[in-house]
Amino acid sequence: MLTKRTKYAIKALIALARSIDNKPMLIAEIATQEGLPKRFLESILLDLKRAKVLNSKMGAGGGYFLMQNSSDVMVSEIIRILDGPIALLPCVSLNFYQRCEECKDEVTCSIRKMMVKVRDASIAIMGNTSIADLMNQEKEMIDKKNSP
Repeated sequence: MLTKRTKYAIKALIALARSIDNKPMLIAEIATQEGLPKRFLESILLDLKRAKVLNSKMGAGGGYFLMQNSSDVMVSEIIRILDGPIALLPCVSLNFYQRCEECKDEVTCSIRKMMVKVRDASIAIMGNTSIADLMNQEKEMIDKKNSP
């Protein structure tokens, strides 16, 4: 399940990606624009800054901004930064592998085999979907909704 923390992060990143010329945005501006709780957003943006997805500028005209092109920021990266593994079981995680305590034999575990397929499908989608892709999809849906 996608946590609220990650969902809010993705919404904030889309807002930042919409910013013309990557102009810094204040936390309050992002929170208001996206309908997100400001205090929770502060913590999320700090984590993204520590992970070098975002940077910030102090003073007049300051705020947060993307450190890289929005087409290079993948959803899978954001999930891993904020929530850890994408895999639903630790024994199939690529980056956070742990053997399941109750498992007698990983090689013959049918649950593990199924979860590898789920992980691979999830990574295929989220690892190839960027913040720019989501922003463009959102724009297309708004345009379609507003067209006669």
